[in-house]
Amino acid sequence: MNDKLGDLLVRKKVITPEQLEKALEEQKGSGERLGSVLTKLGFVQESDLLSFLSNQYGIPSISLNEFTIEPGVLKLIPREVILKYRVVPLNLKGSTLIIAMADPSNIFAIDDIKFLTGYRIEALAASESDIKTAIEKNYDSSPDLAEFMDKMGEGTVEFLEEGEELDVSALSKASEDAPVVRLVNFILTDAIKKKASDIHVEPYEKSFRIRYRMDGVLYEMMKPPMKMKNALISRIKIMSKLDIAERRLPQDGRIKLKLGKGEEMDYRVSVLPTLFGEKVVLRLLDKATLQLDMTKLGFEEKPLKDFQEAIHKPFGMVLVTGPTGSGKTTTLYSAISELNKTTENISTAEDPVEFNLSGVNQVQIHEEIGLTFANALRSFLRQDPDIILVGEVRDFETAEIAIKAALTGHLVLSTLHTNDAPSTVNRLLNMGVEPFLVASSVNLILAQRLVRKICAGCKEPVEISDQALIDLGLNPNECRNITFYKGKGCSKCTNTGFKGRLALYEVMPVGESLKELILQGASAIDIKREAIRQGMKTLRLSGITKFRDGITTIEEVLRATVGDEQGGGA
Repeated sequence: MNDKLGDLLVRKKVITPEQLEKALEEQKGSGERLGSVLTKLGFVQESDLLSFLSNQYGIPSISLNEFTIEPGVLKLIPREVILKYRVVPLNLKGSTLIIAMADPSNIFAIDDIKFLTGYRIEALAASESDIKTAIEKNYDSSPDLAEFMDKMGEGTVEFLEEGEELDVSALSKASEDAPVVRLVNFILTDAIKKKASDIHVEPYEKSFRIRYRMDGVLYEMMKPPMKMKNALISRIKIMSKLDIAERRLPQDGRIKLKLGKGEEMDYRVSVLPTLFGEKVVLRLLDKATLQLDMTKLGFEEKPLKDFQEAIHKPFGMVLVTGPTGSGKTTTLYSAISELNKTTENISTAEDPVEFNLSGVNQVQIHEEIGLTFANALRSFLRQDPDIILVGEVRDFETAEIAIKAALTGHLVLSTLHTNDAPSTVNRLLNMGVEPFLVASSVNLILAQRLVRKICAGCKEPVEISDQALIDLGLNPNECRNITFYKGKGCSKCTNTGFKGRLALYEVMPVGESLKELILQGASAIDIKREAIRQGMKTLRLSGITKFRDGITTIEEVLRATVGDEQGGGA
């Protein structure tokens, strides 16, 4: 057991000496464990490495995803030792402590743990990723709410002056911070770790709660004491550079966090006066999670081809529709990213500007000082533009200027709030835009919704009743050989069964036959029928495809879409 892991792998011809040398070089720079570096470089599969270690040392291997650790066992090994040796205590049988470790060759770790605990140690092999997940789940790197409450006491609340940026590395020095400052800092960093998209701080008559939106669904995370309500909300307002004295009017601000290694996190802050205090919603704008690769958004082959053809036309209008939070911004940003070349002059008018795109001229709308979408659009047309993005067509004035721009040699991208692609035409006509202008300017209309993806870590087959399949619009007899899935719930997905989201798309190119219908003033239902006849896949059909492919669940499809016979409303 004294042989080093790398030498053993070379001796058994699992890897080559050159691969070991490269991995050791990489390890010097990253500080990661050798096994983790080898799998990351693709020199060995994690499952193969686990089997090798298990066979080499004659010890069983274990999948920690299927193992529940008793809380009492967790306390037997100090947290710093857990992190140092990357081990997890599993069970205590008499005088024997069973542990899982990624590197069973590390006899120093086993000796240290034996000395610290006083128990005989029995080691099992586990994969590096399983160990990491188990540590994150059971040995949270952030203190929990109970810890905060214990340390708060009845002391007075004080506020610290906020600088240009908030440095997360300083947040760990919580013992020297004011209680409310520590709690707010914990909430901000905890939301990042849990991959939340929004934080809701909500005061009620007799309670005060914090909720996170994760994968599109809100979950209650904590209930701080009522006495902290005003102080906590004021702290967020100070960090957002808002007026803490003004509690009767809505306010909007921004917080910037510096995460280290050059990474940053922006929070868009909205404060709304309610009956029992100010409700605060913070939207996390994480540049690292912004998906600009169009092929990974959820498009199927034909809709993607249609969309790409439309955005590469030299002029005309492309409209993306859907409710708030349906991923319209991501779709538009991915289109802008694909079009962003040194030969193109791209200008965007947004409210708000969510992400900074290099090489794109982005304008923040301020209606209170007269900088509206319409005024920004007029200015763009004097700036020699090639491509224009309008955050939203809200009124006739904006629609009219955008359409005129699309008819005079510019590509215009924008959004509208409608239920589906065909009803977008009626929405424009209801604004007062002439049918011939809509027919001649619009290249393509895209409607979208977001559905949660089944967690790959706990995905398992599930039986679906015939009636449920019929409700979705499927023929049960045609589904006999299809395996459907759901997420059981595990540590990787916070026991929700879902991890991540992707979009359902309804892509409607406006060809000659649809232009004729628009000119005739046809209804949304007639336009929809013709679009389907030409091959348009509706939102429900897109959802059914994702469900049949085992990517999402029947409940998600039913939640995000309506049956096609019900469509067509604006």
